[in-house]
Amino acid sequence: MAIFTKIVVFVMSPAPSRRHQQVLRELSTAFSIFLREEEGEVFFAPFDVRLLVENKQDDDINNVVQPDLSIVCDRKKLDEKGCNGAPDIIIEILSPSSVKLDRWKKFQLYEKAGVKEYWLVDPVNESVEMYLLINDQYKFQRVYTKVDTITVNILNRLEIDLNQIFE
Repeated sequence: MAIFTKIVVFVMSPAPSRRHQQVLRELSTAFSIFLREEEGEVFFAPFDVRLLVENKQDDDINNVVQPDLSIVCDRKKLDEKGCNGAPDIIIEILSPSSVKLDRWKKFQLYEKAGVKEYWLVDPVNESVEMYLLINDQYKFQRVYTKVDTITVNILNRLEIDLNQIFE
């Protein structure tokens, strides 16, 4: 009698770097403190965002992402599974293994799904690239560095001092 053992292989990315996590913590804190007095919530990965790119029903959505940081102002989009629809702001913190995905595939997906503001944060070079959705296309705004303060477009009273974020 033959005995077969089932082998399951898991392909997993390594955990984000300590620096990545520090930047994520500081950004999350800045948004969280501001949103205590406003409409909206901030969520960090792992948190499922189900993007409605092709007007599919909830059970048929296959565009599920887990951005580093998601800011959702419309609480009707939130359910027990996560966010059903485009968050207002998505922030991805770049790592060597994610640069191509964040700059190309996710960029296009977020643009098509209607994410209003997209940030690419580079913890190594201590910079933030900001894109705004204008007429259904992302328009590059500028690169901010550690010496800058960002005025968040969607939350126009929120200013983030990047020196504190990259400290």
